[in-house]
Amino acid sequence: MSTTTTTSGSGTPAGNAPARSGKPGVSELVSWKAGIGLSLLAILGTVLFGFMSNSKSAGFGIAEAANEAASNVAAWVTLVLALLLSAWLGYLWFVRRRSGLASGSGQVPGWLPAATVAAVVVLGLAALGVAKVVRITVPSAAIGWICAVVLLGLAGYTVYLTQAKRTIPRWVGGTFAALFLIGFMVWIVAHGNDAEPSISLAGLIAGSVTLAVPLVFGSLSGVLCERVGVVNIAIEGQLLLGAFSAAVVATVTHNVYAGLVAAAVAGALVSLVLAVVSIKYLVNQIIVGVVLNVLISGLTSFLFSTLLTADPEGLNKPGRLPPVDIPFLSDIPIIGPILFHQSLVGYLMYIAVIVVYLGLFHTKWGLRVRAVGEHPQAADTVGINVNRTRFWNVLMGGAIAGIGGSFFTLVSVDAFSKDMSGGRGYIALAALIFGRWNPIGAFLAALLFGFADNLQSVITIIGSPVPSQFMAMLPYALTVFAVAGLVGRSRPPAASGIPYVKG
Repeated sequence: MSTTTTTSGSGTPAGNAPARSGKPGVSELVSWKAGIGLSLLAILGTVLFGFMSNSKSAGFGIAEAANEAASNVAAWVTLVLALLLSAWLGYLWFVRRRSGLASGSGQVPGWLPAATVAAVVVLGLAALGVAKVVRITVPSAAIGWICAVVLLGLAGYTVYLTQAKRTIPRWVGGTFAALFLIGFMVWIVAHGNDAEPSISLAGLIAGSVTLAVPLVFGSLSGVLCERVGVVNIAIEGQLLLGAFSAAVVATVTHNVYAGLVAAAVAGALVSLVLAVVSIKYLVNQIIVGVVLNVLISGLTSFLFSTLLTADPEGLNKPGRLPPVDIPFLSDIPIIGPILFHQSLVGYLMYIAVIVVYLGLFHTKWGLRVRAVGEHPQAADTVGINVNRTRFWNVLMGGAIAGIGGSFFTLVSVDAFSKDMSGGRGYIALAALIFGRWNPIGAFLAALLFGFADNLQSVITIIGSPVPSQFMAMLPYALTVFAVAGLVGRSRPPAASGIPYVKG
């Protein structure tokens, strides 16, 4: 839904923030998507959290420290550092905002608000650790109505800003999402069977991070490929062959690290086929990806049935990568055991997200990659070899997805089974879209999918009447909203899926 008005603006549409240049008689298109989307969600939240609330309390357990003395020290150090960092980032945000308003731009670096919020969150968690809080209990009805009222207020504010043709601040969407999540969690837990139902919040988040590991690797693979103009539907096959290769090689060599390397090689081999067929021979990329997925599924199932089941001890007992604690960081209350008690694959996930983000947006290589994905003809005219750049990016994406596949056989379980990737390659594609083709966004979207997946089990355990299938559906519904533009603009690289032939 949109409204066309005649103002003194420049006529350049920019979502809800049309530019103004003083030229009369130019039409501006104002998008109502954000206002409509948030309003619908606010109404849904009011019905669920307010009118459908009950009189029970909802309990959320906090992780207890494994080493009390070390945890106390880590909590105090984290509290002090987070307090200083929050104050400094807040001051920097204020100064940048004031200088931006003075110059007329009103802009601050995109990372600054996010970093400030993250520092404040860590500060709050550290404060809980210092206070030795092990459980939080809240009245569901009161929290539900508070969330509902604030959600309605934020939705109304969004509609007002849209009507006034003003920019919708980013904090509106972030605050709305956080409050909706809080209200939703309280509502779900309060409908459990017990008189005072509760869940382990730390366990829920830790399980979510674990389940998200292959999704993160898969979505990063998609980011690398689509940013250069190649649609990688074959993520599912790359994950599956990576899992198979890791199991077999680790079993034969009696070395799980050799299995990890083999997984990366296997994922790159799948990408090699995708790159050669789609880039060199110009076959439709989506068709090639689907065919590769079916081929890898059939091949691994055949080899599993004929070889691995015949000699499981010699071919399908790879062992497992043990979790590793990072000194001091793993002792930080609440977040330490969740983030810094991971296997090697988990730590590689953090490294991959950081490296891919910095590489794409802060290096000359990343600039060339994004140029190839947005306008390959222009990139070619300045001397960039378009197809070679695409070829190597697809290979790197396959290797990353293969490492994600090793999670299934080296971390999650210690044996390969048929189609054990379970369609997570397609979920990774959804996370890629929801994350707007950005490594950080894809990482957060994958965490959301992992959270929804883990919450299904929690709902079943506590006996909540909310169907577990609803939680499985929710991330995909959010992805549809993102693509439709109801929660912001989501646009793939312009040349994604389009083969390039040098003219």
